[in-house]
Amino acid sequence: MFNFLTVSIIFIFGMCIGSFLNVCIYRLPASKSIANPPRSICPNCNSHIRFYDNIPVLSYIWLKGRCRNCDTPISFRYPMVEVMSGTVAVALLFKFGLSLESLVYFVFISSLLVITFIDLDHKIIPDVISLPGIPIGLVASFALPTITLKASALGLLIGGGSLWFVAWAYNLIAHRDGMGGGDIKLLAMIGTIIGWKGVIFTIFASSVMGSCVGITMMLIKGKNMKFAIPFGPFLSIGAIAYVFFGAQFIAWYLN
Repeated sequence: MFNFLTVSIIFIFGMCIGSFLNVCIYRLPASKSIANPPRSICPNCNSHIRFYDNIPVLSYIWLKGRCRNCDTPISFRYPMVEVMSGTVAVALLFKFGLSLESLVYFVFISSLLVITFIDLDHKIIPDVISLPGIPIGLVASFALPTITLKASALGLLIGGGSLWFVAWAYNLIAHRDGMGGGDIKLLAMIGTIIGWKGVIFTIFASSVMGSCVGITMMLIKGKNMKFAIPFGPFLSIGAIAYVFFGAQFIAWYLN
């Protein structure tokens, strides 16, 4: 088992990556470079954020959730993403150890976190993540003991193909789009990392979660109200759940 120092270092590393994920969440939908400017700026007053004001979580607490220069409130999402990223890093450490497998899954889940919050805010899934993620996922399958290149390729085909068919059938019946192309590309990317079994689990889990949330919103807002629910976050949660619990779930189901 890992000692406290190792766990602490991994958690801090994960939170630092989470700080970068916040940059991606803010800049990608605005078509801004994630590398330029290299320093973070306040979106309200455009002042550069000092390095000691950019320490994950601690700076947020020290500044009481406000910009030092203009006193504008800072979204609680920033420390939340940092803590989530650090927690994922530690969870992967205990699940897979200090290994290349942990690193691959950490990069994978980090990309899903970015996609989730962008989809929640803007109802889009950026191609700049999902499309490059497909070939990267195919290559990454060589570093995953439980995923072969064949399983990765099948995950790509089944993941992208199944949602494409659903979107096509819905458009044929309802004569309007019911699922964006971003969801199709996202599930194709997910399939390259967790394989075709993971795709089936992800579709099932995300459909159950989406249905529960949809029914709840209908009860709150009224059953006759039409509204769009981004499906990307549910796909992401389903894929993350499979990384940690998929093997146990399949074993339980088969038995």
